[in-house]
Amino acid sequence: MPIKADLDAIDWKILRELQKDGRMTNVELSRRVGISAPPCLRRVKRLEESGIIRGYRALLNAPVLGMDVVAFCLIGLHHQADAELKAFAERTRSWPIVRDAWMVSGESDFLLHCVTSDLATFQSFVIEELTSTPNVDTVRTALTIRQVKDEGLVEIGAAHQT
Repeated sequence: MPIKADLDAIDWKILRELQKDGRMTNVELSRRVGISAPPCLRRVKRLEESGIIRGYRALLNAPVLGMDVVAFCLIGLHHQADAELKAFAERTRSWPIVRDAWMVSGESDFLLHCVTSDLATFQSFVIEELTSTPNVDTVRTALTIRQVKDEGLVEIGAAHQT
């Protein structure tokens, strides 16, 4: 699949380093990618302005904060008309327990990533919110046992190195 953005090897290095540590200073980033600080800052600004870099976040340790339950919900809707899909997608934004949501293909229509403090809270959400939501036909849940991989969302591999 062709890359949609016009990026050179330095841009890819910047993206790789920022995905590892978005808090490093521009001076440290420029050292890691092998260019001076001013052009490095210009490149980062260009990557931000073009939408390639969407933002920066702190990655929180959910269990330390008492958020021990991580689960996924596969949601099937009765009707998949565009308006119905948009309505459900919009509804996911109002549920704090839902941390990420994707419209998916296959047997289900949506995949929800949920994080909460305890099993009872998750169960209440499923029973009182999800199953009672208009147009929801099926709800399948999967409780996680443990996370075994946690990488940045975009793989920036050897194909983009020089």
